[in-house]
Amino acid sequence: MIKLIECPRDAMQGLPDFIDTAIKAAYINQLLEVGFDTIDFGSFVSPKAIPQMRDTAEVLSLLDLHNSKSKLLAIVANVRGAEDALTFPEIDYLGFPLSLSETFQQRNTNASIAQALETVEEIQNRCEIKGKTLVTYLSMGFGNPYGDLYSPELVAEFVQQLDEIGIKIISLSDTIGVANPESIRSLFEINVSSFPHIEFGAHLHSTRDTIPEKVLAGLAGGCMRFDGALKGFGGCPMAKDELVGNMATEVMIDTLEASGEKLELNKIELAEAMKLANYVFNPAI
Repeated sequence: MIKLIECPRDAMQGLPDFIDTAIKAAYINQLLEVGFDTIDFGSFVSPKAIPQMRDTAEVLSLLDLHNSKSKLLAIVANVRGAEDALTFPEIDYLGFPLSLSETFQQRNTNASIAQALETVEEIQNRCEIKGKTLVTYLSMGFGNPYGDLYSPELVAEFVQQLDEIGIKIISLSDTIGVANPESIRSLFEINVSSFPHIEFGAHLHSTRDTIPEKVLAGLAGGCMRFDGALKGFGGCPMAKDELVGNMATEVMIDTLEASGEKLELNKIELAEAMKLANYVFNPAI
């Protein structure tokens, strides 16, 4: 069954103007009514690095989880952030950005890839003790703009290392929107067949017009887990100056349903979330 991961955290984190905590919580509460598998709702990172997410714990306290089937995911960038996130029983998943690019790993977490792998193992051990699941994002998973070494074989090497650590969910991430359908299908096909016990996800950034072909390519490669953000808001502020938006969730939904996939979503609540997104991200409208 297809899993849709809605990512308001990714949509919000790069915005320069701080979104009021109550507005964040109201938006996420509406998303919780839609029926997404998981909501990537916030992050426990340095407020100096990502000031927009400095109120994640407060937002969490305002969420109504009683009637929602959706699980919560929070991003962390180091062990300290993981320890903070693990104190909240409401959080099901922790997400860690591990980059195939040495340059981006330094920019994103102020650590080398070798140090980040050690951090992943430490966080994984803590997650196992607490009964949580660590989702590892392989950022710059389809190439990078820095000239750092990249190949599909390198991706497989990283997956092998994460498998040895015990990671069960790996999201292949196109941080800057460079992936094409052929590379998406091929990368998923190779890794899904080589590591059938790992759940692979797609966290792709894209222009709106290329979303359908990328989703279908992921499906063809065996991906059953897709990240998105309503209306395609967001992008990684650590990647480069010009943000490439997230996959627009509503386009992914249309594409998946047209291909025959059955998604258990409340379309009335989805429409309300779309309306609220206009206010959250374009308050002047």
